[in-house]
Amino acid sequence: MPRSSLMPVFDGHNDVLLRLMRGKIQPEQAFLEGDNIGHLDWPRMKQGGFVGGFFAVYVPSEGIGMDVDALMAQPRYDVPLPPHLALAPSQQVTVHMASLLIRIERASNGEVKICRTAADIRHCIDTGKLAAILHIEGAEGIDPDLHMLDVLYESGLRSIGPVWSRPNIFGHGVPFRYPSTPDTGPGLTDRGIELVRACNRLKVMIDLSHLNEKGFWDVARLSDAPLVATHSNAWEICQHSRNLTDKQLAAIRESGGMVGVNFATSFIRPDGRRDDDTPLEEMIRHMDHLIEHVGVDGVGLGSDFDGATIPAEIADVRGLPRLVDAMRRHGYDEATLRKLCYENWVGVLERTWGR
Repeated sequence: MPRSSLMPVFDGHNDVLLRLMRGKIQPEQAFLEGDNIGHLDWPRMKQGGFVGGFFAVYVPSEGIGMDVDALMAQPRYDVPLPPHLALAPSQQVTVHMASLLIRIERASNGEVKICRTAADIRHCIDTGKLAAILHIEGAEGIDPDLHMLDVLYESGLRSIGPVWSRPNIFGHGVPFRYPSTPDTGPGLTDRGIELVRACNRLKVMIDLSHLNEKGFWDVARLSDAPLVATHSNAWEICQHSRNLTDKQLAAIRESGGMVGVNFATSFIRPDGRRDDDTPLEEMIRHMDHLIEHVGVDGVGLGSDFDGATIPAEIADVRGLPRLVDAMRRHGYDEATLRKLCYENWVGVLERTWGR
């Protein structure tokens, strides 16, 4: 247990590396000293009880040419998916973003650690260090022969989502479409199948968030690891293609897997709208549903900090205690809170990586 009196939170997904890459302040300084921009930096993390999580490397699609925020605030919407990205520029951005986390670790004087084992994470939580997992969200920077996968693994990569929502050589993601189901297209490609097998050999966690339903079932058939969706919600409550059906949740439960509740309001609200005026009780409805269908040992938090519109009551990482208080008022006891806030993530990573 960490030294802070706050409930520790280990988080399934954030996009702070993308924000730092696009910022005007030196990334290491902005993160470690605090820039009060966006949702995350190390000083604010300590104030909110944030003890670690998955730090996403994501290659953005530039120049989409539409106001996505305004479109997703409508009662119904269908955001066109960006096209495939070329390998060479994707690799350049991937290496850049991975290096940001490496440089943050180096500059932190031991305050931040890129964790390669579950024991690393437990040690960080116990000693008040930030436990960071290097994660890929969309494998556009990985070549067909998977050479880059080996390089990234040696740099600390331990989790990968084969796709973001746009298609790539490995598979197909779900669109930002409401209402819709996740059954939106074909499954994994032959290269995607090889990527799953390689990740199993390396014991790299495979993240199912953003993958469409046919791709999900391909991974479920191929993988010998727990099925994990780092930042997804319940489709029965919010019928958005980014959310998981009860059949998918049953498969995750059977595998000993995990779902991280996404804070993005468009995947929380029953109307699918992107609107920060979203009560925390709506998030807790998803938690209840996921606990019912996956089990209390298979649910955690997957904020999407710095990558989504989140409820105004949370605002940024400093608002995590308000979410914990709402969960406590809802009736979750302290043992359940510890599971949901950090213990379950460590457990599923032990089952995936080994100890």
